[in-house]
Amino acid sequence: MSRPGTATGQATSELSLTPAEEQEKWLREATMSVKQHAFYMKRAIDEGNLKDALKHSAAMLSELRTSQLSPQMYYALYMNACDEMRYLETYFSDLSRSGRSVAELYELVQHAGNILPRMYLLVTVASVFISTKEAAAKDVLKDVVEMTRGVQHPLRGLFLRAYLAQMSKDKLPDLGSMYEGEGGSVEDAVEFILQNFTEMNKLWVRMQHQGPVRLKERREKDRNELRDLVGKNLLVLSQLEGVDLALYQDTVLPWVLEQVVNCKDVIAQTYLMDAIIQVFPDDFHLHTLEALDKACAQLQPEVAVGGILVALMERLARYASESPEVLPMMEREGVFERLSDAVSQATSLEAPASTAEVVQLYHELMKFVAQIDSASLDRLDRVLEACAAALAPRRSSITGKAARELTALLSSPLEAFGVVATLSLSSYPGLVALLEDGARRHMGSTIIRTILKTGAVVTDQPKVEMLLENISRLVKDPEGAEPPEVDEDFEEEQQLVARLVATAIQGSTPEVQLKMLHTVRKHFGAGGVARLRFTLPPLVFLCLKLARETVEAGAAAQGSLKKGFQF
Repeated sequence: MSRPGTATGQATSELSLTPAEEQEKWLREATMSVKQHAFYMKRAIDEGNLKDALKHSAAMLSELRTSQLSPQMYYALYMNACDEMRYLETYFSDLSRSGRSVAELYELVQHAGNILPRMYLLVTVASVFISTKEAAAKDVLKDVVEMTRGVQHPLRGLFLRAYLAQMSKDKLPDLGSMYEGEGGSVEDAVEFILQNFTEMNKLWVRMQHQGPVRLKERREKDRNELRDLVGKNLLVLSQLEGVDLALYQDTVLPWVLEQVVNCKDVIAQTYLMDAIIQVFPDDFHLHTLEALDKACAQLQPEVAVGGILVALMERLARYASESPEVLPMMEREGVFERLSDAVSQATSLEAPASTAEVVQLYHELMKFVAQIDSASLDRLDRVLEACAAALAPRRSSITGKAARELTALLSSPLEAFGVVATLSLSSYPGLVALLEDGARRHMGSTIIRTILKTGAVVTDQPKVEMLLENISRLVKDPEGAEPPEVDEDFEEEQQLVARLVATAIQGSTPEVQLKMLHTVRKHFGAGGVARLRFTLPPLVFLCLKLARETVEAGAAAQGSLKKGFQF
């Protein structure tokens, strides 16, 4: 006999549970029920009692009908049930080897009372049915993928189809598999996977529209946790031996892209486009860029197309690096032009991309250009010009992360294409000018460090002018600005400038060297006394060095000697 108030106390205790504690409680109770029914199922299997084995397995699977668990907790329950179902699958295989018709079993399990346990049992028997070859794999797969449509609850249906995908992945009539031929062809395998993928994606998207608006963020979180269940279909497709470029181009990609575009769901479109890029071979992407570009243009406005393009460019750049023989094909396919157009569209003012994302996209395009043709200064210049045009209306937002991204973009080609060659490009100074004063000083230091690191030299007067313009924030202050504060950072910057002059200014003749020194002196003179005490000494030493070389050159260079002393 219970003590007075015990029931009330238990009710109060349950009411005080947090949502997380409630979930753990429900999972614990459901798991205990699964294990209890699994125990009786195994005992019936050991006794050879098929009827009881099916009864207890159906009762065990009925726990998956719950609507109380979150997707994460439901997944844990699902895995427990799947582990127990392995015993039943082995039992069905043993029955087949002992002479029992699997076709009869296939019919028998369809008498289970509730549709969800019935479908799990059907999928399990179907796996054995295919492996025994009592029926053609294509027929069984087609039947079971159609019958699982009977479960339309988003969460339950999604996990049921995940179970179907898991149980069938090694029993597909793929090229060279034991099920090919009478069991079907790779086209049948592809059709089965695509149908299952389509239904899973529909169920996954429907989850977004279940429940009140106030729980929208929670539903989005839940859906993101389940996305790999849908994506595994694409992974299985990519691993089929019989899926060649022609089949992918004509059947697989059009079907998948149609589902992606038509679902009109931001989460699904973002994830699935990335999944397509990650799981299928680089060679396939190379030949289907047009289709991918068109699909990107049809995605929902909120989809971050930039991230999709970055992933695509990274893969193609890596492909070009690892397989240089594909470079001529990339030229024939006009890969750079296609990517450039796609980036331009994704960074237009109508697109939702942030300033940092705009810079990142052009940075990836630049790295792609460096990978396929590091000698192509024309393409590099076109990328920089397009980037400057995209950033000009956003100039006020080039701060923080965007400024760091732009500095990284401007630094990237200095070594890949050469410092002097990069700085000579017509569009480079315009991009540098978009940076704020502090970022421009940092960029100037980066340019100098790269020159010192690579041992690059400047050999004529126009190039010196160009170099000094690009590092102008280190050489002089903006017009109307306050004199610089002479601190540790300022001194470090000026020492860098002094090292640059001492090592990189190397005219081809004494006359050219003297012109270069005059140009440097003119710029340094506008920098004020605080800078001159660092930058003037190396100029003096260069002039003395020039004088010595002029004397050694003899009478032919006496004019340069006189001008040098005047300097």
